[in-house]
Amino acid sequence: MIPLRDTIESRTLPVVNYALIAINVVVFLQTRFAPPHFYQVYGLVPARYISMEAWNHFGLWHQLFALFSFMFLHGGWMHILGNMLSLYIFGDNVEDRLGHLGYLLFYLTGGLASGITHLLFNASSTTPTIGASGAVAAVMGAYFLLYPKAKVLTLIPIVFIPLFFEIPAFIYLGLWFVMQFLNATGASTSHIAWWAHIGGFLFGMGWIFLSGREAPTRRFQATRRRTHKLQLVHVEVANGGFNLTGHISITSRESKRGTLKMINVAQFGRGRLLKVTIPPGLSSGKQLRLKGLGLPHPDGYRGDLLLTVHIR
Repeated sequence: MIPLRDTIESRTLPVVNYALIAINVVVFLQTRFAPPHFYQVYGLVPARYISMEAWNHFGLWHQLFALFSFMFLHGGWMHILGNMLSLYIFGDNVEDRLGHLGYLLFYLTGGLASGITHLLFNASSTTPTIGASGAVAAVMGAYFLLYPKAKVLTLIPIVFIPLFFEIPAFIYLGLWFVMQFLNATGASTSHIAWWAHIGGFLFGMGWIFLSGREAPTRRFQATRRRTHKLQLVHVEVANGGFNLTGHISITSRESKRGTLKMINVAQFGRGRLLKVTIPPGLSSGKQLRLKGLGLPHPDGYRGDLLLTVHIR
């Protein structure tokens, strides 16, 4: 399952979340071809913390610094893209609730908690652990409690057929956590730090329990000029019997200038991708008629797809 976005819009500009994503990307590009010993120094190596020789060799500063630096290192493109996508989807809303400085403290502490959890369950490991996934897991754990009724637009590719579903956040994140736990307790020989994910997720939930649900700051007010390029459209059969009806959202800016959208028409548990051109000058409540995209008629022709435009 590949998450694409959630259905909750942040009421504030997530400056800290954007900054964290930018820092991770910059660090990744700078360390793309770093030698292996670089990760032994700046990655999280559990065995270093139970060896007095390692403490004497690296020193107190490097030992403590590695507990934070590991969460900004990544081993490959898929590694960083997966982590940053999840951080982009879930982080803005958590920052919205915790405030900018509170979210920064939460993120760094969540990454630290995930690293310590990994250290406790893999104390003798000499393999360096890197990645933001533990800190991101903390964000997901907080999101799990703060926005359980939100929905996550999820891509499930089956062979070459992309299927899109809006999955409730508590189900999506709950399944994700169960998968981490099963992998951690199973006989998997993967180098993925499953316990770091679990520790981060539980830390995120615990933070929300202990700190409460803070009101978001409004110092930076978010302004949306565009709706999502890809939209999931649930259709119904119109009174005519062969036409389908649905809704599409655009902003006032898009209604004036026109825009191009990709929609996934969901009907009877199946979906199909369509390109839709929104002409300029449309007002809210107007309908777009897409000919021949409705239900098939016994006589051989097809009905139309009628999309009602909503301006946000």
